[in-house]
Amino acid sequence: MAELPGHTTLGSAASELKISESALSQAITAIERLAGESLCLRRKAHGITLTASGHHFAAMAKKILVDAQELSATFPQREGKLRGPVRFGCFASLSPHLIPATLEDFAHPEVQLEVRVGTHDELMPALRNGELDVAFVYDLALPADMDKQEIYRTEMQVVLHPEHRLASLERPLELADLAAEPLIMYESEPSTDHQLQLFASQGLTPKIVASVPQMILVSAMVGRGLGYGLLMRRPNNAQVSVEGRPLAFRELKTPNFPNAVVAITPHSVRIPARVQALIEHCRCAMAESW
Repeated sequence: MAELPGHTTLGSAASELKISESALSQAITAIERLAGESLCLRRKAHGITLTASGHHFAAMAKKILVDAQELSATFPQREGKLRGPVRFGCFASLSPHLIPATLEDFAHPEVQLEVRVGTHDELMPALRNGELDVAFVYDLALPADMDKQEIYRTEMQVVLHPEHRLASLERPLELADLAAEPLIMYESEPSTDHQLQLFASQGLTPKIVASVPQMILVSAMVGRGLGYGLLMRRPNNAQVSVEGRPLAFRELKTPNFPNAVVAITPHSVRIPARVQALIEHCRCAMAESW
């Protein structure tokens, strides 16, 4: 129908479309049946002309074709190139370590990357309602409706002021060593619960002197000797606080439940090639940073 306005007869239109005149006539009749009204007038002596509804239908059909061609050129992989948007989220405490390394050297310049940093409570709804394509989080208390791909394995470690009495111990630290020490708690679910569960598993209660919403603040307070912190081991951890004060990282003895950083996507959604390319690039970038 979108081609008919340039023709005055079914024969000339059918010739351009490389189909028979009867096939074109049947196609028009089928479309008119679906539309519930006549879209063109077919008169033997005067050829074929569009009705007012037919002109509107043709204009809309042309727009649909243009939009479909634009989508085809934007989203699929064409000539080995990936195109289109990727909106990815990252758990807040991971973001300084994961986002810069992931954005660097991503070899698909026609993919538009958009980043959002947040908590689990912010990232999960954004994945479910389509605001995000993928999110990078810890494998902690993840809902069943999310698929996950591992980025790297990790576990909890202790961060101390270098002059803290426990920093000089050559053996891995135990939770019993830490229970009476002032803890600077990173306050963000599910990280908070994970830390408390570590102590509870040995019948211990930590001495929490401060709960702060930013891991960078935990490190800054530890750097000033105000307490110790617990954080997940990362491939590119800085050995200093934001103020440039040195930090000491020590291994935490079992029970220290192993964990992982994972890329999560809604279970019912097929992962586009451009999103999977970002996940693979993130995995490689993190492996190179150890």
